[in-house]
Amino acid sequence: MKVLKFGAVWCPGCLIMKPRWKEIETENPWLETEYHDFDQEKEIINQFAINEVLPVFVFLDKEGREFLRLEGEIAKRKLLEIINKNKEK
Repeated sequence: MKVLKFGAVWCPGCLIMKPRWKEIETENPWLETEYHDFDQEKEIINQFAINEVLPVFVFLDKEGREFLRLEGEIAKRKLLEIINKNKEK
């Protein structure tokens, strides 16, 4: 499983989510994540049809297929539930 994180410096929710993800990544070193800046990486922003509602978290399975998309501020507990439930994807 891989999580693509989309955000921007002007996004308040992105600033809130940044330390949550840092904790999750530290606690789950096996989890692969990538951060993409809304204003700087237009190719991947367009590829995943990301609009200005940020942050967006796209969960990909082992084959690179999207199986879940979340928008906005998400509780750490909920993210951990999703990650642990889909660990083998």
